[in-house]
Amino acid sequence: MPGAGDGGKAPARWLGTGLLGLFLLPVTLSLEVSVGKATDIYAVNGTEILLPCTFSSCFGFEDLHFRWTYNSSDAFKILIEGTVKNEKSDPKVTLKDDDRITLVGSTKEKMNNISIVLRDLEFSDTGKYTCHVKNPKENNLQHHATIFLQVVDRLEEVDNTVTLIILAVVGGVIGLLILILLIKKLIIFILKKTREKKKECLVSSSGNDNTENGLPGSKAEEKPPSKV
Repeated sequence: MPGAGDGGKAPARWLGTGLLGLFLLPVTLSLEVSVGKATDIYAVNGTEILLPCTFSSCFGFEDLHFRWTYNSSDAFKILIEGTVKNEKSDPKVTLKDDDRITLVGSTKEKMNNISIVLRDLEFSDTGKYTCHVKNPKENNLQHHATIFLQVVDRLEEVDNTVTLIILAVVGGVIGLLILILLIKKLIIFILKKTREKKKECLVSSSGNDNTENGLPGSKAEEKPPSKV
């Protein structure tokens, strides 16, 4: 029957999806490489710059391999290459193409840092710097992250005049609104007190009128005591 066949396919489909998820889960939770949030950085010619790189792995690592590469429109080269035996070992450099490069990272105490410093920058150093990591413990799983470095003659100063003007205007508007609210509350308070005083005056005046006209409850209605 068609209904029975469809009912048999549904569990099989869900089972296949579940198995695929279990297969992909270790991949999504395994090796990751990061160069931080700022992937575009600027540095002045003749200075030095830190190129950050950290990695993480939920399954640990052994004989991990790393390297930094440089890539521009007309050049590609491996800058530095090395290995890390395990979590208790520091990175060991096996190849370095440029003496201006220094490995400053450490993998001890779960820092997993393989950052480098590039000294004596030149305009020709402008380009993409990629940090590659390969972990044999995860079947040679690889991951990488890239930084774009722009070497400039000088860093441009950011003009904050417009920002300060905007902040001043916003602050002034907020202050004015607060002042208006305070004045409004003060006026409401004064009007309330004025109404209360008028009400008290009306009540007092009404009592005096009743007394003078001999209305019930007034002194004019009182009779002298009868003599025996």
